[in-house]
Amino acid sequence: MHEVISPIPGTFYRKPNPDAAPFVEVGSQVQPDTTLCLVEVMKTFNEIKAEVAGKIVEIKAENEQFVNPGDVLFVVG
Repeated sequence: MHEVISPIPGTFYRKPNPDAAPFVEVGSQVQPDTTLCLVEVMKTFNEIKAEVAGKIVEIKAENEQFVNPGDVLFVVG
């Protein structure tokens, strides 16, 4: 299992905008360059990538939740 960690503090977003579908769901197949979410800091949206190939096993953060550096966002298996 690979844990995708937040590299920065900010607000976690599962969707690119409020009307869009989430980037990924549990069970989604991902590649290292797949965008999993956005973390917003001071109006700058930072894409968080999967880093590895696999399947999303767990989503640890809630949409619009504040996350800290080191928080686990996703588990990829």
